[in-house]
This record gives sequence, C-alpha cells and structure tokens, in this order.
Amino acid sequence: MVELGSGAVRGINDMMLSRYACYLIVQNADPKKEVVALGQTYFAVQTRKQELQDEFQSLDEDQKRLAIRNELKEHNKSLAEAAQNAGVETPYDYAVFQNHGYQGLYGGMGAKQIHQRKKLRKSQQILDHMGSTELAANLFRATQTDEKLRRDRIKGKTKANRTHYEVGAKVRQTIEDLGGTMPENLPTPEKSIKQLEKKEPKRIDE
Repeated sequence: MVELGSGAVRGINDMMLSRYACYLIVQNADPKKEVVALGQTYFAVQTRKQELQDEFQSLDEDQKRLAIRNELKEHNKSLAEAAQNAGVETPYDYAVFQNHGYQGLYGGMGAKQIHQRKKLRKSQQILDHMGSTELAANLFRATQTDEKLRRDRIKGKTKANRTHYEVGAKVRQTIEDLGGTMPENLPTPEKSIKQLEKKEPKRIDE
C-alpha cells in the first residue's frame, strides 16, 4: 500500500526482479542518478571478481603460489600499518607480533620452529616455501587480523599480539572443522617463490 498526495492509500503491484533484470535496468539507466551509478559500480566490481576467480581456477599450482604470495605481500604491508597504529612500533616488536600469528595458526609453532620443520636456512623466508593452500591460510590470517585491529581499534602491543594469535587460532580451527590438513603438515614445495619468479616471463607493462 502506498500513500497518495490526497492522504488516501491504494495498493500497487510489487515486482520481484531477477538478477539479470536488475543488471539490464541498471546498465541502461541514467548514471547521473546516484542509485544507478552505485548499481553500475557494483555490477562492474562483481564481474571483475568473477573474472579473477575464473582466471585463478585456470592457473597451475606454481602460478597459484605466485599469485597468492604477491597478494600476501601487499596485505602484509597493510597489516604492518595496522599493527603500527596499534602500538607495534619497532622491527623487534613486529617480529614478535608476526610470531604470535604463526603460533595461533600453527598450533603453537613460531617462525623458528616452522623454519626447522621446513628445513630452511635462516635467510630463507617461510612464505616463499609454502604451497598455495598454506599461503591461502596465511593470507586469510593476515587480512582478518588487519581488519580486526582496525575495526576494534586495538591499542597496545600486548593486545595486538593477542589479537593476531586469536585470529590465527580461529583460522586453524576453521581448517580443522572443514577436515583440512593443518598447515604444518602440508608439503613444502621443491621450488621457492624466488625460483618460480625467475622462470615467470615478464609482462610487457613491467
């Protein structure tokens, strides 16, 4: 029922549109209208997301590793910024902060123990010696910690460290609930990310 100008009310038909119908209407409507502009942006973003997902599924294991590792590099920058805003200031503080995240995700194992388990040299980076599944778990840990630090406005190194540990532990619990393999039990790839990058052909825009 809708109210008319005279104060009276009358019933009108309420139409349920399919997703495709919404898409057609939004794409052909006036983008000067805010709701139309928002709709066009939404469909553009969703289309790109699907394209990226389809592209990712077509990649082989090495290509997936490279893609996730590069994404993790960018998210770790954002995580470092969020941690700094929370009070994690020095390189030592950040190393401790990162270690808490690993301990949560790896059932108490810190960076040193993970290095030993993977039989890596001290100079080798843990993230460069992970398969796509293990990298994805660490990417989820990083993004969720970043969001929680900012959303909950965490302050203080101790609270930031605890938050990182708790998020890591929650990701681990999710893996267990889904019947997945714990990250410390996943195989270590023969080739590192750096070795794969040397094989990867350079793009024209690089």
